[in-house]
Amino acid sequence: MRKLIILVTLFTLVIASVADARIRVKGRGDRMNFDPDSIPANYRASFDLMSRKCVKCHTMERTVIAVQTGRAPITGQPFDRQAVKAYGIKMLRKPNSNMNKQEIREVVILLNYLLDENAR
Repeated sequence: MRKLIILVTLFTLVIASVADARIRVKGRGDRMNFDPDSIPANYRASFDLMSRKCVKCHTMERTVIAVQTGRAPITGQPFDRQAVKAYGIKMLRKPNSNMNKQEIREVVILLNYLLDENAR
């Protein structure tokens, strides 16, 4: 019986720690965004970059929904690592994106991290 209690306790702790690892979301509609407090420090600069530059053309709501559902909200196409890379290239080519290769790379790495965390 004691082993069972210990096992259940450990299982609960593991589940709770995994649940806490997910990226939280704040707001609704066009104010929806990833909760900055749930972004790890090593991704914070990339998150700030994405929050400044990407919203010039679309709301963060589209990005949040894509990460959460695995589908691009406008096209319905899969939103996975391959799609993130393709979107990065597409954004680099947009004349008004005002982003360089390094900035695109940082955002792609962040989006891949967010996808991985959401899949947990």
